[in-house]
Amino acid sequence: MTTVTAPNRRSMSETFARTRRLPAPLLAGSIILIFYLVIALTGRFWAPYDFAKTSTGRPFTPPGVEHLFGTDQLGRDIFSRVVHGTDDVLFLSLTSTLLSTFIGGTLGLLSGFIGGWFDQLLMRLFDAMISIPFIVLALLIIAAAGPENSGSYPLLIMVVAVVYAPRTARMARAVAIDLVTRDFVTVARSRGESAWSIVRRELTPNALGVLLVEFGVRAGYAPIFIGSLSFLGFGVRPPIPEWGLMISENRSAIISAPASVFAPAIALAVLVIGLNLFTDGLSRVYGRANTQ
Repeated sequence: MTTVTAPNRRSMSETFARTRRLPAPLLAGSIILIFYLVIALTGRFWAPYDFAKTSTGRPFTPPGVEHLFGTDQLGRDIFSRVVHGTDDVLFLSLTSTLLSTFIGGTLGLLSGFIGGWFDQLLMRLFDAMISIPFIVLALLIIAAAGPENSGSYPLLIMVVAVVYAPRTARMARAVAIDLVTRDFVTVARSRGESAWSIVRRELTPNALGVLLVEFGVRAGYAPIFIGSLSFLGFGVRPPIPEWGLMISENRSAIISAPASVFAPAIALAVLVIGLNLFTDGLSRVYGRANTQ
């Protein structure tokens, strides 16, 4: 029995010691994100009410035993809507950020590797896009898509991806310019590999750490950005319980029924804090790995 349990104890102690060496922000952010992920996956099974069910109580009922966060202007349970909205917020934020990182990272690495007129043309285009404020560029894209597509998930994901991709591309380009002088890129060129092959096999694995940190940074901004669009009326459509839309719907009752506004606002704030902590910890781990 000793020979079986001793390795297990040693492995558990090694795992615990390795976990303790991780930066505190990374651990705290991971706990928050896991908490939100669990709610997103299971919330629909234990939330007291359906998110669209009206008249579960009188409009703007104060928080109590039956309604933990009270009700909104239609008598919908705020707690249930916050719980149901978790998967929508996470899906929109993470999917759009992942798409922007993929597009921006790929174009940035290609631009830094190829250089020349392709690099100049692409970077001037991205500079022009970056010079436009986030919200203005997003509203231009939404207007161009037409009213029939307004509020759809694919459009929102595309809007966030287009807005964030140029910033990710500039970061990836800076990494590529540093990597193209390395020996492994020179060897790949001498073998006659194509630009796409070198970017995919040589540059991407070596730029992955920077791209992961960039993904984390943009993921921390994405919930606020999507919530801002919903607050302005250009995000998801009612009755979807997106937190920015919930804040917009109940903002007129912020004095008489503050829980209807502060509940989704606090949920959004804690998620952003968790993403920022996770990103900060991830950047510390990446920086530590580069110095070793």
